[in-house]
Amino acid sequence: MNNAVIQLIVLAGVAIFLILKLKNVLGTREGYEKPIDQTPRTPKLERKSFEVIEGGPDPDIADHFAEGSTAALALAQMKRAEPDFVASEFLKGARQAYEMILMAFERGELEQVRPFLAPPVYEAFETAVEDRKARGLEVTAQFLGLRELTLQDAQFNAQTSEAELTVRFGGELISAARDANGTIVEGDPKVPRKQRDIWTFSRMMAAEDPNWQLVATGG
Repeated sequence: MNNAVIQLIVLAGVAIFLILKLKNVLGTREGYEKPIDQTPRTPKLERKSFEVIEGGPDPDIADHFAEGSTAALALAQMKRAEPDFVASEFLKGARQAYEMILMAFERGELEQVRPFLAPPVYEAFETAVEDRKARGLEVTAQFLGLRELTLQDAQFNAQTSEAELTVRFGGELISAARDANGTIVEGDPKVPRKQRDIWTFSRMMAAEDPNWQLVATGG
């Protein structure tokens, strides 16, 4: 037997030995096995579930009054009587009404805001304006803005559906009154003045007219 044959026999033996060792290490496949999916996998994010609590506090009420308070209960009654009513939206309207009514009073132009004033309030404002005119005073005014806007109280009459909301305003304006000679007798045209008011607005809930009327003023 020549050397070439001997080398082939030795190599064949080594190959058989390696195959047997690999089977022992890796195991064997028998029958059908699902191919290994080598597609890169995206890690799954854990989804947290949030429990929705029905019948919980209404934030539109809780933002203004303590839960269970008389004012909070009144506000809840208003919302039941008129489901579309939103207290925060009312405050936005109150902000605009305050500037409009205040400037109309300062300038003596009450007729343009008359629909938003209850008769007693209009008469009181008109008396003050007429008094200024009788004294020959001319007022110039500029509204600078609000520093405070707070819903202070709420009342509701379930029998009549009449609602009352009291708002505390903290405004800032420039106002000056001059006499017939142009002399400044009240205020200062260059120095801002702080204005504090507590106004009460009233309206029949669920009424066709969406406007609130100013029914009482205080400071």
